[in-house]
Amino acid sequence: MGNELVYSRTNKLEEIFHVKKPIIPTLHLLSLPGAPFYHGESMDEILEYTMKEVETLIECGVDGFIIENHGDIPFVKPDKFGYETVAAMAYLGAEIGKKVKACGLPIGVNCLANAAIPALAIAKAIGAKFVRINQYVNAYVANEGFMEGMAGEVLRYRSAIKGEDISIFADSHVKHGSHAIVADRSIEEQAKDSLFFCADVLICTGNRTGDAPTDEEMNSIKVDPEVPVIVGSGITPENAERIMKVADGGIVASYFKEGGVWTNTVDRDRTMRFMQKIFEIREKLA
Repeated sequence: MGNELVYSRTNKLEEIFHVKKPIIPTLHLLSLPGAPFYHGESMDEILEYTMKEVETLIECGVDGFIIENHGDIPFVKPDKFGYETVAAMAYLGAEIGKKVKACGLPIGVNCLANAAIPALAIAKAIGAKFVRINQYVNAYVANEGFMEGMAGEVLRYRSAIKGEDISIFADSHVKHGSHAIVADRSIEEQAKDSLFFCADVLICTGNRTGDAPTDEEMNSIKVDPEVPVIVGSGITPENAERIMKVADGGIVASYFKEGGVWTNTVDRDRTMRFMQKIFEIREKLA
């Protein structure tokens, strides 16, 4: 992609997860201090709620985790991301990480909205293997306002904290936004931009949380056969086989919840049904 002289790429998805077609659930943390719907719960109460979900997900056979401040909705732009949120996520991530790592599973971090520098700081503190960055390159208009690509700042900060072992999972043509600013450039070109700025894994999403991407969008983002592309929303047992023919793995959140609603708790039966389908797909690929 033009950066070979400065960046030697390896398959970070395989290195981190050690399994084909990994399924990575997002842990939607409850509202944290400073957020509109935080009502004074202690960190221990929030941790207890999340750990119950972690235990269920591990029992069902998932392959890793992402911690995310989804309960802090509505989100703010990166420069307004609070110190109190960083502190809370670092504490929760460290405690969750003990359980996850004891089971041989990796953990990652996503700070909404697009707070990539706080995500890296938290990842470094808790020993996370990767961060998800929703707008890594280019620019778009999101619910929070104008969002700019952060690749330059991200890679400089990662270098400054000696965090080169933290991989970059970058959304391409990210959901919940208007891409009119870059409408003169194809999805394929935008994906190439992420690779030019050294993203390790590309993430393909639908238009909003719970929406599945089309085959056309996935193929447009898969611009380099050596770089993994995972799906970031909308995978279900019904469409998993179609999606996994193209994608190298998936991030799942809402589907694992009761009724498929992100505000509910993880449902064991839904999660097990989903993972059984993934196990069947893996057997076919073996």
